[in-house]
Amino acid sequence: MLKCVSVYTCEIDDHVIALSEIKSQLDSKIALLKSTVGIVMCNPEFIYGGTVEYICSGLPFDVVGITTSSQSTNDEVGELILTLFVMTSDDIQFVPGVTESITTDVYESTKKAYEAASAEQSGLPQLVLTFPPFLLEKFSGDLFVGVWERILPGVPQFGSLAIDDTADFSECSTIYNDKNSEDTMPFILCYGNINPRFIIATLDEVSGISLSAEVTKAKDNIVYEINNIVTRDFFLESLGIPESMIAIPLLIDSPSAKNYDGIPVIREQSSVTAEGAGVFGGNIEVGSKLSLLKADEESILSTSLQGLKKLNDMEGVNGALIFSCVSRRIMLIGVNKPLAELQLVKDTIRTDIPFMMGGSGGEICPTSIKEGVAFNRNHEYSMVILIV
Repeated sequence: MLKCVSVYTCEIDDHVIALSEIKSQLDSKIALLKSTVGIVMCNPEFIYGGTVEYICSGLPFDVVGITTSSQSTNDEVGELILTLFVMTSDDIQFVPGVTESITTDVYESTKKAYEAASAEQSGLPQLVLTFPPFLLEKFSGDLFVGVWERILPGVPQFGSLAIDDTADFSECSTIYNDKNSEDTMPFILCYGNINPRFIIATLDEVSGISLSAEVTKAKDNIVYEINNIVTRDFFLESLGIPESMIAIPLLIDSPSAKNYDGIPVIREQSSVTAEGAGVFGGNIEVGSKLSLLKADEESILSTSLQGLKKLNDMEGVNGALIFSCVSRRIMLIGVNKPLAELQLVKDTIRTDIPFMMGGSGGEICPTSIKEGVAFNRNHEYSMVILIV
């Protein structure tokens, strides 16, 4: 048996009231079973004031999570809000863990943390919930997926990179109980009778407009040159796109992109280095062909609605965890509707499905599971849903 619930508070200043609101909602909605874990998402303001630390210290279970830009639950939608998604079960074991700083060696720090967390468990987890930090100039979302794949080949991964609501994403943090960090990765290993299902809602590649552009110099998620022109200059001179416009969705056509089970590989530029290189959320290999995708209110909300309809048609749903790329929200801010997707989810999702949704700095979700093997991917400009 698995039970889920989502709760929230908008109280930033008074820690006691904030914890009381969370506990009151929990007490009225759910009775905790043998194993329980919480996933928290919040605006960075809840960290600066010590509210997250106080709440997590006052709960009778472990909590992991990230900062985000905006959120939605069954009961509330907002930006200055803290939400908590709780899973509790008698036949699923939730085992949280956290790495040390990943800045020296992502793989070794993750492997060490995994071994410590799983020391008393037998067999492999059925699902890994992972919450990497937002350090794209050093580590792409693809890197984190690859690290977990080396440690747990074929085990489904789901999660999100931290994000925030600042222009340069400078206040992103991960959360592990009463501690927050800019460079650690918390995670939850799920053992036992859990059968995760996944939905990916992303932009339609049919809307792609070829740019006659080919990546000519790149390393991992840093693109130095396109058509042998410095990336910053290519976008400005060829397309009239200044470096301040960072949320532009690009469809990637490359050999590795063919392995995404028919899901379009979309990348977006999150920042530009002093030398003019483009920093993207995921890897882009030399030789990749680029197309510009349509991203507006209609294309974003229509794809969200398609994903929600799939969710509403499912049976045996105990809860849903949803992450949506922060750039989808940035585009909606442009039409003065920053909360439109979050509100759509709240209004559309079945009332019997507890859910939590937040903005994402990189969406981690399998494109498929075939013969028990998950094909884990890092997505951008997408909304991903974990169904438990």
